[in-house]
Amino acid sequence: MPEDKSSVTKAVLLVNLGSPDSTSEGDVRVYLREFLMDSRVIDAPYLIRKLIVEAFILPKRPKESAHAYQSIWWEEGSPLIVLSQRLQKLLQEKVDAPVELAMRYGNPSIESTLQNLASAYPNLEDILLVPLYPHNDTATTETVIVEAQRVMKKDRLPQHLTILPPFYDHPDYIKALTESVRPYLEQDYDYLLLSYHGIPERHCKKTDPTKKHCLKVENCCSVPSPAHRTCYRRQVFRTSEEFAKALNLPPEKHSLSFQSRLGVDAWLKPATDEELIRLAESGVKKLLVMCPAFVADCLETLEEIGMRGKEDFLAAGGEEFEMIPCLNDHPLWTETLAKWCNDYLAGEKFEGFE
Repeated sequence: MPEDKSSVTKAVLLVNLGSPDSTSEGDVRVYLREFLMDSRVIDAPYLIRKLIVEAFILPKRPKESAHAYQSIWWEEGSPLIVLSQRLQKLLQEKVDAPVELAMRYGNPSIESTLQNLASAYPNLEDILLVPLYPHNDTATTETVIVEAQRVMKKDRLPQHLTILPPFYDHPDYIKALTESVRPYLEQDYDYLLLSYHGIPERHCKKTDPTKKHCLKVENCCSVPSPAHRTCYRRQVFRTSEEFAKALNLPPEKHSLSFQSRLGVDAWLKPATDEELIRLAESGVKKLLVMCPAFVADCLETLEEIGMRGKEDFLAAGGEEFEMIPCLNDHPLWTETLAKWCNDYLAGEKFEGFE
């Protein structure tokens, strides 16, 4: 990285979901309020959203979530934050420009990080925004982009944003994903479940520019449509297909599901919690589970799947359960991100993205 800060005209900003500042009930409540009041997470009108969050979720959820965070918290802090910081540090060693890290919810915020960048580098002209989510969704990539744009407009920051596209089927991402998983597949196992973060079905319909394809056409993810460019469900299927193809996985030995349902609305199916029980009852004894919608291990992988999911599977008759880590700071993943960042710095077009 250049020692002369005045010579810096480009920077990289990695953004992940975020985490409470601590496992205390108060900090968890603050985090949940910010997260759930985002209109792209609970996409209801403000007053209805406020009622749902304040009257039905926050009275009980912070205590439950605080206990869950305590069960996975590391000595250094939140696993998601710590792993993201490790990735940032490794990436900075490979990229000749500032590489900063922000969280969509909690700290460090997108707002404070962008302000610090503008203050530290007076001639900064462009920032590569890297939402650390492989797939497109309103509650992940879109909310990161919208928040960054809001801050830049509010604070009248002079920089331009270049946005890294979703990378769900990029060959380099698929290679990093497969190589990180390969050692686990070299052992004996009965089945591999790819558990993706779930979303309400209405999110798919809302992001459909045609308004008549997603979840309205039979086998909609297999029928060509402009909707595929923004459809989370279709992109998840693509990741799974490319991943299975690269590893030559037999169809009868793997499948996908969706986790983390919230509320009573219809969510994408099949549901992971139901699939774990079904697989055990169908005779699967040794199960491997991975979560490709996340690039860093977090509450949803370590506690929801690695603890509660394991308990459900074993209680239903399964015998062995192994949670495969996310990409985290895997060398190939770091190299992949560095390549994309260096392409950006060199003024080259991103290649391999749909």
